[in-house]
Amino acid sequence: MLLKKNIKAGKINFLLLTVFIALIINNVLANSIPKSETTAELSVLDKVSSKNINIQLKVGEEVFFQNLSIKILKCYNSEFDDDPEVTAYMQVKDKTKNDNDKVFVFNDWTFASSPSIKPFDHPVYDVWLKKCYS
Repeated sequence: MLLKKNIKAGKINFLLLTVFIALIINNVLANSIPKSETTAELSVLDKVSSKNINIQLKVGEEVFFQNLSIKILKCYNSEFDDDPEVTAYMQVKDKTKNDNDKVFVFNDWTFASSPSIKPFDHPVYDVWLKKCYS
């Protein structure tokens, strides 16, 4: 008597095992990627009048302040409790300049604890990241 292997059942079991492993890997990777907060708080200093104004804006939303157009694309709080770091990817346009060569006055990551690492350089305004929250 010749024994026949059930190849069809083996292929189905292998396919189910592959899908299950892919779902587990996807879940582990999704939990390891930091989630962006939904709201950022900025402090804007008008150097001419010496007035400091706090602005709250949603991530991805563009806010107009005087001659500036400010947009936060991503905003993160660090996972560490000892010395939390707040970082954000910020884009700032000066509406008074019509240069097509230089669209953004600032287009980079900014840090709440050390704004001098990537300074925002504008003759009239200073913009600082204060905090990010949901």
